[in-house]
Amino acid sequence: MDGILAVWKPAGWTSHDVVAKVRRILKIKRIGHTGTLDPQVTGVLPLCIGRATRVVEYVQERPKSYEAVLQLGIATDTEDMTGTILEDQPGISVSEADIHKAMAAFVGEIDQVPPMFSAVRVDGKRLYELARDGQVVERKSRRVTIHDLKLISSDLNQPYPTLRFSVVCSKGTYIRTLCVDIGKALGVPASMKELIRTMSGGLTQEDCLTLEQIEELQRNGELEERLIPADEPLDYMPSGEVGEITAKNALQGKRILFRYIKSAQPPEEIDALMRLYAEDGTFLGLFEPERETGTMKPVKVFTPL
Repeated sequence: MDGILAVWKPAGWTSHDVVAKVRRILKIKRIGHTGTLDPQVTGVLPLCIGRATRVVEYVQERPKSYEAVLQLGIATDTEDMTGTILEDQPGISVSEADIHKAMAAFVGEIDQVPPMFSAVRVDGKRLYELARDGQVVERKSRRVTIHDLKLISSDLNQPYPTLRFSVVCSKGTYIRTLCVDIGKALGVPASMKELIRTMSGGLTQEDCLTLEQIEELQRNGELEERLIPADEPLDYMPSGEVGEITAKNALQGKRILFRYIKSAQPPEEIDALMRLYAEDGTFLGLFEPERETGTMKPVKVFTPL
């Protein structure tokens, strides 16, 4: 069984829990997810199964989208509502105009400091391990990109106002930290109250199955047909097509001369990975250009089973 299974992660499960559950259902060990979700977060969790595990790193490169609820007036050590309250400031007063202005400042490339309760390593230890020991250490900021940030709704007429917003962002973005930073821009404490991942790897809720559905489909022998081809989430990469003999060479891990590749974008102009296909549409693998030799070098080859 090879391909990508889009799972709708339930609340209360870690991403590892979901992988372990699907391993038991499918009786397959070779499964990897494409981006961790905190236990309380629900949403799209693509699992790469079998040979599709070879594209995990490339699926992760795609932007992700979320819908979040930001709680004003409360700050916690975890930056969400599961943590210990550090600040409690009821009676917050902000306007929608202030909110739109604050959010607009975060669109584009921004610097984020990873939260203490995160899996980032500092001196060989996970930050959350240090945080659980009561330690707070200096963290280097990281550059992330907010492609889109929109206010969906707000409830400002309460002691602790809430904002619901959607965001499209690059990998490595912490939405908890974004909530805290939006609060800082408004001059008030803030934390993340709710989070749903609405897109990952180009896949949305419409592509997802629940764990219960996965179990039933597998029991009925119908799950494999619901798998998404490994190359589908890689459609952001340029693609090329080769003839039968060249396709055989590609599957043997040989370099492919530029002149044998038909593509909308000339291979010599490509500066990243290219998806290569046979004339019948078979996905051959990922190749990268070597201009000095005028060839495409194999990076990931998908030899047919």
